[in-house]
Amino acid sequence: MARLQDKWPISPRKRLYKQQRLGIQTLKAVRSRYFGGPGPLYLKPKTLLEAVSVLASSGGQILAGGTDFYPALGERLPPPDVVDISSVREMRGISFEPDWIRIGGLTTWTDILRTPLPKCFDAVKSAAREIGSIQIQNRGTVAGNLCNASPAADGVPPFLVLDAQVELTSATETRRIPLDQFITGNRKTARKPGELLTSVLVPRTADVAPSTFLKLGARRYLVISISMVAVVLQADNHKRIAQARIAVGSCSAVARRLTDLEKHLLGLPATAGISQLVTADHLSPLSPIDDVRATASYRRDASLTLVRRALETCARSL
Repeated sequence: MARLQDKWPISPRKRLYKQQRLGIQTLKAVRSRYFGGPGPLYLKPKTLLEAVSVLASSGGQILAGGTDFYPALGERLPPPDVVDISSVREMRGISFEPDWIRIGGLTTWTDILRTPLPKCFDAVKSAAREIGSIQIQNRGTVAGNLCNASPAADGVPPFLVLDAQVELTSATETRRIPLDQFITGNRKTARKPGELLTSVLVPRTADVAPSTFLKLGARRYLVISISMVAVVLQADNHKRIAQARIAVGSCSAVARRLTDLEKHLLGLPATAGISQLVTADHLSPLSPIDDVRATASYRRDASLTLVRRALETCARSL
């Protein structure tokens, strides 16, 4: 999947931006003259270049899979202008590069489940099965789940433990930032106006490492999590832990890596019983709240149990 700057130099991008801006201004003028005033524009670009140009020109709200877009409206009308990027094929699919596995932003969770991926992606696949119903998995996109930035977004912890980065593309530039810097708070991200999350990039440093994802909710399916945990473990030739990555979601404004626990586990035997080394103090970075799903105290206790179970699962696979 080629990056935007590799396919189009800056000057043609600026030229198309000016053309798109003129076209949108013309549409708005026609709409105002013949339809009695301003109304919403529905824009559906077919290519990535068109998408970022239209987005910059219109300042419209992005529509991808729509699984978060429409429920968020409630009884309100859609925003003035909508940019539907669901037909931008360049943003969908999974490609394997020497140093990265690139997941297009419009890749669905069903695409994730159907694609043969390295062992370290087992946690991502487990999370994909937990994201709503099958119908939601067929439509919901990876980029939408990350950009929605819900504290309970199932896709975030498994990508955090893979050290994923996101690629953001606008009409003028493409930039990459680590996922843990992209999501900055509850429903808040570092995405700038005019940018699209075009890809998620996973470094190929732990392809054969086992991973797992565990989620606790009030029922088995179609539920917002009380707590969720993702773990990746790597062992050296002596079956000692060479790397541990542990993330917890639904227990803070953003999903968090337990870095102190990760450091504590380094060099220890990757054998059954390793979970007993995890204490409540290791979960101190979390800041759970009381809400209709659970109390903060219950969330802490549940997270401790999930972390221990996830570590045991990975240790047995080493």
